[in-house]
Amino acid sequence: MISSAPTQQHISVLLVDDDSKFRQGLQTLLQFYSTHRDRRFTVIGEAASAAQAIQTAEQRHPMLILLDMELASGDGIAALAELTKLEYRSKILVLSGHQEEEWIFRAMRAGANGYVVKDELATELFTAITTVLNDQIYLSPELATRFFQMFRFYNGQAADAKVKLHLTDREQEVLHCLVQGASNEEIATQLYISVATVKAHLTAVFHKLGVTSRTQAIIRALKMGLATGRR
Repeated sequence: MISSAPTQQHISVLLVDDDSKFRQGLQTLLQFYSTHRDRRFTVIGEAASAAQAIQTAEQRHPMLILLDMELASGDGIAALAELTKLEYRSKILVLSGHQEEEWIFRAMRAGANGYVVKDELATELFTAITTVLNDQIYLSPELATRFFQMFRFYNGQAADAKVKLHLTDREQEVLHCLVQGASNEEIATQLYISVATVKAHLTAVFHKLGVTSRTQAIIRALKMGLATGRR
């Protein structure tokens, strides 16, 4: 019996950036993904302004919008807010040259499905696209840290989650190191314990936080006020 080749998922994309060379670079990346990955990307429109982006999205209904935050004609945040109100709800992935907490917070609060720094596109873009198309939020661990620092600042609350979740002192220490971006080996060195013990503590921490990955643990810890994320 001859098995058929797996069917590629076709993704329609709208590119929004006022730099034509950058849009061309995105086209090249998407063509590469279409050749080497299990998704085929088709750019159905390009826009250099907020007005063009909204008009094209209304007419073409892209599954995915790659949106720059700074447009020569119009505010990217304003465009983002308007795009989220359209009847056809595209997934919106923000691509930005800004890494500041305020920019990340504003974009996510306005309804973005994810945020990628332009300097990291080569390594993060496909993962980010896959994540948002799976109805999940994409933020790298570093950006997630910055986002939730602003989240906590604006909400002015940091619950006493350590007690609520029954984290032990050692589990809290391991979690704090994790939020700092330390590897298992680095955590073991800092706390004078074995790597196996670190893994055991992380398993317990993940269970108590209700997460399954390091990134999820970092995000949840910051959101609950368990760590500041500052070095």
